[in-house]
Amino acid sequence: MWEERAHRARCQILDLAAGDCGLSQVYGEAIAVVGRTVGSELTCWAAIDPDTLTISAMVSGEVRIPVEYEPLLAEAECSASEPHTFAELARRRRSVAQLSELTAHERDASLRAREVWRPLGLDQEARTVFVTDGACWGAAGMVRSGRDFDERELEFLRAVAPAIASVSRLAALREAALPDGGTAPAIVVLGGYGELRSATSAAQAWRGRFDAIAPHRFELLMRLMWVGSRESTGHRYRVRVRDGRARWAVLEASPLVGGAEPEVAVLISGAGADDVGAVLLAAYGLTDRERDIVREVASGRSTLEIGHRLFISPYTVQDHLKSIFSKVGVHSRGELVDRLRPAA
Repeated sequence: MWEERAHRARCQILDLAAGDCGLSQVYGEAIAVVGRTVGSELTCWAAIDPDTLTISAMVSGEVRIPVEYEPLLAEAECSASEPHTFAELARRRRSVAQLSELTAHERDASLRAREVWRPLGLDQEARTVFVTDGACWGAAGMVRSGRDFDERELEFLRAVAPAIASVSRLAALREAALPDGGTAPAIVVLGGYGELRSATSAAQAWRGRFDAIAPHRFELLMRLMWVGSRESTGHRYRVRVRDGRARWAVLEASPLVGGAEPEVAVLISGAGADDVGAVLLAAYGLTDRERDIVREVASGRSTLEIGHRLFISPYTVQDHLKSIFSKVGVHSRGELVDRLRPAA
């Protein structure tokens, strides 16, 4: 019986690709489809940047997680020690995971289990990631109290996840082709606890763009950037995210030096050609080698030059180009460059 439900759910989810729905609407409808078979008291779905495995957008079910707990969830997702983060599941290629798999010690060490689910009276969690062609485009977490998620529910999630990944990738492809919308870059300064200290005037416009997805999303993103900058081993933490207009934006967090207290500066700007192009390359399912060749083509290099630079024969370059043209749906290098150029 569950196989029939899974087949029907896959068809309903794939039907969402036929319209021009943005990712938030697609996820909202898919949450309802999945919820008919896998019940939960709270659910939150995340769009994932396939290159960085960071959360680019979030959509909740009918019942939202209380706002005061959202910063803790954001901190947990960025923590290297938190079990079953979406990024960890994607890297380990695990399609589903349960809270009940963890030992008592691991549960006590889990920030989201200890500081979010337990105070809310929730003790069961199932998580799944949406992967297609090796790229993770999204993930979902479902929590409830009492009965654990059984094997049939987990099999249902495994069965529908690839369909959700396919429509997520298509939504990303559509959104990457949209123009930015013209909001000026902004700088936000965060204090030692992630609180907003100061911001340029353009930050208010960005707040409106992000909060159009969900109330207080701007603050949640700032919390993510603050946590990410602490966890990052480099000098800056950089992510691509979606806004309420289904446009891509880039957030970069860097620690400020010389002050009396530790502060973090976050630069917010519309995604440029390189960032949007990277989303498109992933959305078309190009391999790493094919992406290398596309970048060389975009730089105007000949087949012979590309072969020399990548240490492959001109014949191999041509074979890769045939595959690229087929995946992107073009017939020439000029069409390829135009297709992967973001709209102005």
